[in-house]
Amino acid sequence: MSNAERISTPGKADDAEITLGILNAVHENERITQRSVAQELGIALGLANAYLKRCAKKGLIKVSQAPANRYAYYLTPQGFAEKSRLTAEYLSDSFRFFRSARNQCTEALLTASQRGWTRIALYGASELAEVASLCEAADVSIVAIVDPDYGHDSFAQFPVVGSIEAVGEIDALLLTTLADPQAAYDSLIKSFPAQRVFVPSLLRISEAQS
Repeated sequence: MSNAERISTPGKADDAEITLGILNAVHENERITQRSVAQELGIALGLANAYLKRCAKKGLIKVSQAPANRYAYYLTPQGFAEKSRLTAEYLSDSFRFFRSARNQCTEALLTASQRGWTRIALYGASELAEVASLCEAADVSIVAIVDPDYGHDSFAQFPVVGSIEAVGEIDALLLTTLADPQAAYDSLIKSFPAQRVFVPSLLRISEAQS
């Protein structure tokens, strides 16, 4: 999932992500422009402008007039403190995601092993698929990643195919898409047995009753 997809419609988590992106951008380059911030973060120009103004209003950055009708942005002491806080929060969330994802993907592969399902495909090229690629269980192999929208031949050292049929013979699927996983699951079980689709609970979707 691209930055633009993640933060085009910000929620609480994305709000913090954009704010951190703004503060990082200002820290790295005082001569940034609203347009360069928008491009770097993958958000609309108006949204970048709104967040810069919000950060200034909160006292996180200071704006001063520069030559050629431009502006210079500086982090205030409060801005440095907020940048540090948001960075720590972001890393904490990242590690928490990794631990949960690793545990849940490993559990899925162990269950597959117990059931004698040895050939598993991941559904969705994503950060979750990267974590799943690091997990192991006896006699279980991840053979490919299915992602109709990825557009590349490989991801996390696995071949990527556009459909389940293109994988060949598999015993089960592990859902790893982060782009609207509920819609992906609902579509997936129309052509693949729901009882053979492993769904990490962190995706928070409603599964079909088998």
